[in-house]
Order: sequence, then structure tokens, then C-alpha cells
Amino acid sequence: MRILLQRVDNKHPELLKLVHQLDEELKITDGDDHDFYDQYNGLDDIKHLLLAYTENGATACGGFKAIDSTTAEVKRMYTAQEARGKGLARAVLQEVELWAKQEGFERLVLETGVRQYSAIALYQKTGYQRMEENYGPYKGVAESLCFSKLL
Repeated sequence: MRILLQRVDNKHPELLKLVHQLDEELKITDGDDHDFYDQYNGLDDIKHLLLAYTENGATACGGFKAIDSTTAEVKRMYTAQEARGKGLARAVLQEVELWAKQEGFERLVLETGVRQYSAIALYQKTGYQRMEENYGPYKGVAESLCFSKLL
């Protein structure tokens, strides 16, 4: 399968469609915790976003935003249900890492929920290490798992 990765802005219509699908899934997965997590998932502060295209159109997305001058946070990783298991998330994540490194970042961090089993597996397979203590707004949140990776 051919995958085309395209850097886009946070108003791109196909990106917005995928992010809406992501948010709908997270409402179910996060349950009562959704409002807490949702407040940190806006697109306004994310200037580095990607779309992955296959023969079926835009089917995956992801991006990153700066936390400080050396660390960026992976955000809005999602693959449409019909396209899962084909390596799209890994391709997006690898491009996010490359782009962040090109922008001068030395480390990526990310948060995912304890019920996001596929996401946890992806991050572990791609070299992310579980952080001893959650970062930022996720400190002390038992339902959050935070990971980091040196670029």
C-alpha cells in the first residue's frame, strides 16, 4: 500500500474530519474522564500536523507542539477504523519524529489513556519509554500514561 504524507495546517478540512472521528471515539473510550482530556486536545496551538493519504484518501493524522525549546508533545494521533493495521500510525509517527528533529527538538513526550491499548503498543514498539512521573496537566492522573523518546 502506498502512503503519502502531507504537512497541513490546523484548519485543513480532511484533518478536521479525522480529528472529529478521533474525538467521537475518545468520548466512548474515556467515558466520564473525557471532559478532562478534551480540554488539552484543541488544535489552535498545534502548528505541525500531518495527514496520511492512501488510495482511500486521508486516513490518518498526527502532529506535535512545542512544550519548550527542546521538547515537543505528540498530539492528535489517529487512524480511521477502516485503515487500521496497515502501518499508517507508524508512518505518521516516524514523520512526526523526523519533522520535530528538523525543527530542533531533542525529545518527544506524549500522553495516552490507560484504555488506549493499540496506542500504547505502538509507542512501546517504536521506542517510547514510560515516564516515571506524568508531565504537565497529567501529573497525578492515574488514567494517563506518559511516554518519552529522545530524538
